[in-house]
Amino acid sequence: MSLELISLENIQEFAHHYGYWAIFLGILLENLGIPLPGETVTLVGGFLAGSKELNYWIVLALAITGAVMGGICGYWIGRLGGWSFLLQVGKIFRFSETKLLSIRVQFSENAAKAVFFGRFFALLRIFAAPLAGIAEMPFAKFLIYNILGATAWASLMVTLAFFAGRVVSLEQLVAWVSQFAILALLILVAVIAIPLWLESRQVKQAAKD
Repeated sequence: MSLELISLENIQEFAHHYGYWAIFLGILLENLGIPLPGETVTLVGGFLAGSKELNYWIVLALAITGAVMGGICGYWIGRLGGWSFLLQVGKIFRFSETKLLSIRVQFSENAAKAVFFGRFFALLRIFAAPLAGIAEMPFAKFLIYNILGATAWASLMVTLAFFAGRVVSLEQLVAWVSQFAILALLILVAVIAIPLWLESRQVKQAAKD
């Protein structure tokens, strides 16, 4: 799921008019870091393939290619200018450079997982590649996990829509996938935030003692 700035009806209309180009560009732009509903675009592509309007294999190939290329662009945006931008944002929200460096180190240690699994989480799919660039993840390593993640994600989304679209409406399918993506993100946040909160409490308690 992404920020739903474009309605499902608009995406369908765009896909009907521009076919494969709509699928490719929608996914490319989202994975580049632009908050477009790439997940919905992918589902629409798979749904249209299931209805024989588009070819399944071409949709899948374009979804993977768009995701990979967008990820690469996002990575280099983060690598070349992301850190300085993050420092400016940090000043606004009163995050010190030391704190941001600590976060960058923590992300760097889990960058491979973030790049691969991030595609399956709402919002994280948009920011994983730029963050990998900011963390200076080696490009060769990023490329491997970027390709693997894009292939796994696109295959699941396109195939799910291809088959499920025959028994449920596209609107219902998109709603289910979006709800799952949000739930997965909330669980991920909890898994990360709760241990940090407990560690912070322990540090404060130790300081008191």
